[in-house]
Amino acid sequence: MAGNPSASTVRSRLTAAVRRLAAAVAARVSVDLRALAAFRIGLGTLVIVDLLLRSRSLTAFYTDYGVLPLRAFLSDYSTSHSLHALSGEPWAVALSFAVAGAFALALVVGYRTRLVTLVSWVLLVSLHARNPMVLNSGDTLLRMLLFWSVFLPLGARWSVDAVRRADRGAGAESAATASVASVATMAVLLQILVMYLTNSVHKYASEVWMSGEAVAYVMQADQFTYLLGNYLAEFTGLLRVFTLLWVALLFASPLLLLLTGIPRAALASLFVGMHLGMAVTIRVGLFPIVVVVGYIPFLQTPVWDAIERAADRLNWSTALARWRARFESLARTALSAGASLPRPAPSERLGDLRGSDLAAGLARGRVLFSTVLPYVFLVLILLSSAASVGYAEVPEPADDALDAAEMDQSWQMFAPDPIRTTRWYVAVGTLEDGTQRDVLRDAAVTFDRPARAETTYPTSRWRKYLKNVYGADNENHRSYLANYLCGNWNRTHETAVANVTVYQAYERTNPYNGSVQAANEFELIEYDCSGAFVQNE
Repeated sequence: MAGNPSASTVRSRLTAAVRRLAAAVAARVSVDLRALAAFRIGLGTLVIVDLLLRSRSLTAFYTDYGVLPLRAFLSDYSTSHSLHALSGEPWAVALSFAVAGAFALALVVGYRTRLVTLVSWVLLVSLHARNPMVLNSGDTLLRMLLFWSVFLPLGARWSVDAVRRADRGAGAESAATASVASVATMAVLLQILVMYLTNSVHKYASEVWMSGEAVAYVMQADQFTYLLGNYLAEFTGLLRVFTLLWVALLFASPLLLLLTGIPRAALASLFVGMHLGMAVTIRVGLFPIVVVVGYIPFLQTPVWDAIERAADRLNWSTALARWRARFESLARTALSAGASLPRPAPSERLGDLRGSDLAAGLARGRVLFSTVLPYVFLVLILLSSAASVGYAEVPEPADDALDAAEMDQSWQMFAPDPIRTTRWYVAVGTLEDGTQRDVLRDAAVTFDRPARAETTYPTSRWRKYLKNVYGADNENHRSYLANYLCGNWNRTHETAVANVTVYQAYERTNPYNGSVQAANEFELIEYDCSGAFVQNE
């Protein structure tokens, strides 16, 4: 009979098992440096595009002449902190947009990448805090992806930083490294997975989603639909297939982390395809594109190697090499211009600090920053996601930390109940000459259902804002909206408006037989334009 294994044998087996587990985890959370470079470019571009889109309503949403002037913001959001609330003047807000755009451009080219990523995240959090009424899930996801990016080596490839390291002779080791696995890479991958799993729990609780009817209802609520979405509403059978396919993909989302290499890329392509389909059917802002950019880190080294081989076969390598050489030349020119600027001479005190104690302190700080901090916040967002579906509770100190960093996780997104009702708004303004005008759209007053409800909203953010104004918890914002409509009309028209009454009209239609189930309109607020600014109802 064989004897019991010795303690050393058990220890060696346990050590081997732990190593195999660690290798398996590392294989699944590793991210190719080329993927991180493409991810960086995508994030910076998204921030720039987001700023440009928001600038269309810069005055309306972020200044004292808009729907949330500073006195209202400081009263209603006294616990929020925003750099964009330092001034309510349009020029100051426009300047803050330009500064954020400059940092985002630096992120695209990879100049001082970690610093500009951190600043871009801070400025984005500040912008979101300035007017929470216009935010959607795409904003939350972009904010989270930027946060995790602070801890990632986004500038290792295809960047000004990479050129600078190469010129210093520090690029050989980086070039030999194909991928990186860390707590931060795990977090940026889990962020997408957490979004899907949380949303799948919400949808699982919905009979409409589980029966396959949800997308048909969303498509008949045409304040959301545009482009292809305007034509798909009548194909209810096809929409049922899409609904069930999407629910199945949500439940299969853990495979995004369990699979590796080409199989993972194939599954990710299905999700990307669904989100691109969303982008051309419903108006939900940049959300689908933010998700697509969030999938770039899922593409591992075999995929990027295959892309490079395909580029060789298509004879694109020469053109890509030419563009790379041009970029590196411009980067070196910019770096040399920066190096020629006068710099203060280092003091003796600073020279004394450059010793072993400082080096040890920096090393400890680097470990804290790159490992401990993302690990703590990863645990917090997992707790927040579980709490949002009733599976856990977030301790109060942790909840305060999540609130301060704008990291709460919800991810309901058309769940558990999808949108079923078409809604539009009518702002009846009585002018000083006694005539009436819809001062929201500068059109004749009518409560008839528009041919396309989505055309009554200037942008998707206006639709989100008006939806939130309708909410029972936001009665103050009805006054702010009416006050804005009065002021905006009177600044741009010769005949002033004396009072404004804002209505919401709605119609609910059965997508399967086209019958109208309900239709009506109701008053949200009546507002005297000649009176004082109303802070509270």
